[in-house]
Amino acid sequence: MRSSLVCCVATAVALSSVTAQAADWPAKPVRVIVPYAAGGANDLLGRVFAERLTKAFGQQFVVENRTGGGGLIGTEAAARAEPDGYTLIISGMPSHVIAPAMNKNAIFDPVRDFTHIAYLGGPPNVFVVHASHEATSFRQLLDIMRKSPEGTQYVSPSIGSVGNMVGEYLGAREKVKLLHVTYRGGGAAILDLVAGHVKVGSMTLSTARQHIQEGKLRALAVSSAQRVKDFPDLPTLTELGYPELVVTTWYGLSGPANLPRDIVEKLNREVNAAIRDPAVQKYLEQEMVQTRAMSPDEFTRFMQAEVNQWVPEVKKVIGTK
Repeated sequence: MRSSLVCCVATAVALSSVTAQAADWPAKPVRVIVPYAAGGANDLLGRVFAERLTKAFGQQFVVENRTGGGGLIGTEAAARAEPDGYTLIISGMPSHVIAPAMNKNAIFDPVRDFTHIAYLGGPPNVFVVHASHEATSFRQLLDIMRKSPEGTQYVSPSIGSVGNMVGEYLGAREKVKLLHVTYRGGGAAILDLVAGHVKVGSMTLSTARQHIQEGKLRALAVSSAQRVKDFPDLPTLTELGYPELVVTTWYGLSGPANLPRDIVEKLNREVNAAIRDPAVQKYLEQEMVQTRAMSPDEFTRFMQAEVNQWVPEVKKVIGTK
């Protein structure tokens, strides 16, 4: 009896302590892990929303770039963190769907080991070539690659990125030899592409947009469902015969499993308020980010659906290492 009573009291005290901490949250700065290098689409998107959350809550939301392992290192750090609301992560298609499907040593489950808070959105992928490349259309690029027995190098933001997945899928389907040149983020990859060190890229449209508009890169195909209004002459991969490659490099805000529900609701409310803000909407449109408001439960179901759809494809095309 005494032992049971002690256990019940201890449990009640622990629960009341968690409740009190959640009620006072945030009482100190919040770390927001970006599992890729600075300068890529996820980093830029994370910083926009971190700034909005800083203003909303009166505490700093500090972006921390934890790179490596195709996003696995930073993502694993978030999964292991205390569920107290002081460690969050910019989750997404690359780190939570593709990277763990590629690597058998991934120690986290993308749904079970996280609390998925809010959907942020993301840009479609674009196939681009350096301005000096002879290809002026996607079909022409495929013909050139077929005639290259030594293979064609292409860049993507990292191993496990959507750009990597799209590139490998097209290489396998079209039976062309593609040699992936990997980086720790889109910022580094785009620099080498613009410099002409590698002539072909599979990137987020947000990362490549400015360089396309300046004529340094030539866009050949985009992975959105419809043509992008800022690039009306750019065909979609669906139009080119790949309807299965309607995909965006989407991102969200997540935290470790078992985050207190009231913290989750507070964060979700402020993220969705930011999405509706005209200034943020203007930035997202400029960066080609497609977004919509989701509740935590809707975002969790969305994450599960993306895992169900893409993990088998990733394992089939890229393989598990």
